[in-house]
Amino acid sequence: MTKQPITTLLFDFDGTLADTNELIISSFRHVLEEHFPGKFERQDILPFIGPTLHDTFSSVAPEMAEQLIREYREWNIANHDAIVTEFEGVTDTLRQLHAQGVKMAVVSTKKRDMVERGLNLLGLTKYFDTVIGLDDITNPKPNPEPLMLALKRLDSKPEEALMIGDNFHDILGGQNAGVRTAAVAWALKGEDYLQTFKPTFMLRHMSDLLSLIEGEQL
Repeated sequence: MTKQPITTLLFDFDGTLADTNELIISSFRHVLEEHFPGKFERQDILPFIGPTLHDTFSSVAPEMAEQLIREYREWNIANHDAIVTEFEGVTDTLRQLHAQGVKMAVVSTKKRDMVERGLNLLGLTKYFDTVIGLDDITNPKPNPEPLMLALKRLDSKPEEALMIGDNFHDILGGQNAGVRTAAVAWALKGEDYLQTFKPTFMLRHMSDLLSLIEGEQL
């Protein structure tokens, strides 16, 4: 059976379009060192990238979770614009996809206003038809809810969509929503880690998406 052409792209934001890795790690280190000095090194923080802040801080100190989230966001917002950059080829690839009429959305596990701030900073807002943030849904990725909401807003079917991300919850979320998935090899956790979740494709450069849209296999 021939696969339907890909007409719709659902992107994670952090670690996929925007290099926010150092911002996220620095935000966690600032908060955790304040309350748990010497307990969390860089390698201990890497698993915190991807899940929601509530899930992460609840696993660290449930009774302090809301306070830690608040402090994290304060530091993150204050330092956001100075640290965030785009990954190589993002703007050029999105521009070409947009010109071809590809429908595109951002589906993130962080609050929509911060996603929109990042998109505005990088000049990417105009390429996206909709943005799904944590405050738009009840159940974040890997639950299919945010992806299904994006597809509804885009008037697209799962079989014509592709979810692109840098973490397990992007790949599993895509699989749970019945869409094809693409992991990005520039993910901080590495290509080998992402391959264990069996994404449909592995992108080694953002421009690989142009080939997928044209029906070529990577």
